[in-house]
Amino acid sequence: MVVALTAAAPCAWGTTYIITAELLPADRPLLAAVLRSLPAGLLMLALVRRLPSNSWWWRSCVLGMLNIGVFFALLFIAAYRLPGGVAAMVGAVQPLLVALLASVWISEKLTPGKVFAGIAGLTGVGLLVLQAQSRLDGLGVAAGLGGALAMAAGVVLTKKWGPPQNLIASTSWQLIAGGLLLTPVTILLEGAPPSSLSMLNFMGYLYLGLIGTALAYILWFRGIHLLPASTTALLGLLSPLVATLCGWALLNETLTPGQIIGALIILATLILAIRPKCTSARGTVTLSGFIKERRKSS
Repeated sequence: MVVALTAAAPCAWGTTYIITAELLPADRPLLAAVLRSLPAGLLMLALVRRLPSNSWWWRSCVLGMLNIGVFFALLFIAAYRLPGGVAAMVGAVQPLLVALLASVWISEKLTPGKVFAGIAGLTGVGLLVLQAQSRLDGLGVAAGLGGALAMAAGVVLTKKWGPPQNLIASTSWQLIAGGLLLTPVTILLEGAPPSSLSMLNFMGYLYLGLIGTALAYILWFRGIHLLPASTTALLGLLSPLVATLCGWALLNETLTPGQIIGALIILATLILAIRPKCTSARGTVTLSGFIKERRKSS
């Protein structure tokens, strides 16, 4: 159950690319990042009414910058400049980055199995998206790689600093910190927001804020605290898979045999890498255990 709920987050993120291309205003990636994070964070904070305490003030700023501010900005730049699957493929290097950073920062052993899983996942994503007729953009690729590195660092630091007293509150702090960081940059580079938004624009921002951000990040951060960092990162491979399936189902994009093989490699990698964790988690990693850990840390 822990793995399934955590996996729902990257599945939601996989829809970001089609929402960006079909529903959001053109050439406003930073505005999309701000409207995705700041309103959702303020809404969550209004619901829980809890502010950070002690070290969580600066920790929230750091995590908000990595997980939200920098990541969202680079994610939307990549989404605007690259086809959805290609943007997701570039980000698929994240499991390898997480495994490497986790071995240094939190002493998670860098095993050959983790490296193989990361390479296999990246290969699968490459087959999934690079068989299609796609254009590559240097700035878009660089943005995708930078976003993957920021998110990888955020995942490992989130694991390193342990669970906060209130998961919803801590998620809101990060969303607000990231949104506030992005706001002046957005105004400087993109100018004022459009004077009017269409109903489709509004629906796109609403979906990304509530489903793709608020709900997804609560599930994602919960999974980071309950699962090894490298295991959580591997679940991110579902994002490009969902992005490609959305293009196939909703935009009538054709799936080649190579793409189907890539999808099967991704699924096989996830099953082989995560199944042992699911088996052990049934007896050791539970919601009650998570609550006990939170009480100990408070």
